[in-house]
Amino acid sequence: MNNGRSRTPSYKGLTPASEVSSRVKRSTGARNTVPELMLRRELWRLGLRYRANDRALPGRPDVVFTKAKVAVFCDGDFWHGREWEARRAKLERGWNAEYWMAKIGRNIERDQHTTELLEQSGWWVIRLWETDIKRDPPSAARQVQQVVESRRQAQQQQQAPRHGDGG
Repeated sequence: MNNGRSRTPSYKGLTPASEVSSRVKRSTGARNTVPELMLRRELWRLGLRYRANDRALPGRPDVVFTKAKVAVFCDGDFWHGREWEARRAKLERGWNAEYWMAKIGRNIERDQHTTELLEQSGWWVIRLWETDIKRDPPSAARQVQQVVESRRQAQQQQQAPRHGDGG
């Protein structure tokens, strides 16, 4: 049974370019990356409280505002395919091209699927690129803050009692 998921490509017979690249990937944690910590620090400074890496949600978003239903991902430029067309062209000329294109291509597909699942459940999904966060953490945090506050205001308006409804 497929469950609506795209099939993970097989990496059998493919290997990383080197032991060094393999070691680097293993040491890159999925949680508490530098961009994620920078963003969380700025969000906290703005007075926003959140959950980190919520396992209950698809894709385990890096930052979650449960009541506002906002999920934030801090995507690594390389691993999540920023400027994918240019990067793919570069990878095609490089070592172990088939492996890297399959790996990053699958990450992109998984990100899209995760976003769709969350949006279908009423979540607002924000995806920020690591270099954008590193370049200007306050700006990235303000972007998140605007969405969270907007969602909270909309929820309050929906919950406010209506006068003059005859009842």
